[in-house]
Amino acid sequence: MGKLAVRALRAVLVVVLAGTVLIQVLMVWALFTDPEDGSLPLTPLRLVTILGMVTVQVAGVCVWRLLAMVRRGTVFSPAAFRYVDGVIGAIVAAALVWFTVTALNAPGQRADPGVTVIMAGVGLAILGVALIVLVLRQLLAQAVARDVEAGRMKAELDEVI
Repeated sequence: MGKLAVRALRAVLVVVLAGTVLIQVLMVWALFTDPEDGSLPLTPLRLVTILGMVTVQVAGVCVWRLLAMVRRGTVFSPAAFRYVDGVIGAIVAAALVWFTVTALNAPGQRADPGVTVIMAGVGLAILGVALIVLVLRQLLAQAVARDVEAGRMKAELDEVI
């Protein structure tokens, strides 16, 4: 991975993390200052929004740590699994948060239940992303196993020579 790509991704992560913190602060502020008016249950939606931002932050921090490992050339090691598992967990949690939003929104969509179905489909798509990252984790596991095997074979070859 090139230096430019790493720097660009880090810049994006900084913006995303700063944005999620700002949204969380605004949601907490709104919880304590705004009266609840309107047809939607605003307090549960605000709490779910705060939780959703936490999932984004966890994934962002895990990706940041993986980028540091890429820079050092240590990404093909067992230590990387912790961060990949963190990303998978954050994506699954985000899907659960989205299903909660769907459930909170569903009573207001009685006239047009298609919206709820579409929202549930988005939640399934989010779970699909978690499955894709799980497959990539399996590929990482294979690469780590091959790297360990190559190191062992090199050590044996060095002994022979």
